[in-house]
Amino acid sequence: MRHYSYLLLIIIFMLPCTGASAKDDNKSEHILNHVDDLFRGNSSHGTFTMKVTTSHYTREMAMEAWTMGKDFSLIRIHEPQKEKGTATLKAQNNIWNYLPKVRRVIKIPSSMMGGSWMGSHFTNDDLIKENRMADDFTNSISFKGARDGTDIIELTLIPKPEAAVVWGKILVVVRAGDWIPLYMDYYDEDMSKTRTMTFSDIKMFDDRALPAALRIIPADKPGEYTEIIYKDIRFNIDLDEGFFTLRNLKR
Repeated sequence: MRHYSYLLLIIIFMLPCTGASAKDDNKSEHILNHVDDLFRGNSSHGTFTMKVTTSHYTREMAMEAWTMGKDFSLIRIHEPQKEKGTATLKAQNNIWNYLPKVRRVIKIPSSMMGGSWMGSHFTNDDLIKENRMADDFTNSISFKGARDGTDIIELTLIPKPEAAVVWGKILVVVRAGDWIPLYMDYYDEDMSKTRTMTFSDIKMFDDRALPAALRIIPADKPGEYTEIIYKDIRFNIDLDEGFFTLRNLKR
């Protein structure tokens, strides 16, 4: 099952699905593709911090990440010192973690894909998200106009019958002018909201404007969240598949 944690869905005016025009249907697909591609490039390198707040603890980590397309990524922790060198490698549909204290590489089995990644509110399955929202969901513009002083477009996504997704519905809200995402609400099959992802602090990174702050908030755990703050991102850098190896994972 694909979780689609990373970013995207849109709702705005409250137009019924049956009343949406062909022009609006086409526009909604363009918006979803724009959101899907916002943080993507042929390759990328970035630094960021991840803060995890739960009812039991708060922890903050400084990380560095490299990606190539949809299939390859390497994420390494630099701080705090006790977790320095801990890393995650994704190569296509496989994920490995490296634990420097015991010098062990652990492959994540399919039974643990729904488990927490690095103690955060993201799952291991979130890391291997590949498909595009426009492919797995029917979509329509459900609201256009001003909300809380901002002109927005809201999209409602409903999974296609053949799509292997866990969500019953996703709402994606973007700014009307540039389609920068503001937040996404995720609903389960009973149409109960399970989590929200927010996007804020728009900055220029390399050749594009991006939200520098992403926060995922579980609906059933008041006060808990995981927040990622990007420090720097560069796109389309010189990388190849040879970089994303188990040997490099342990460096």
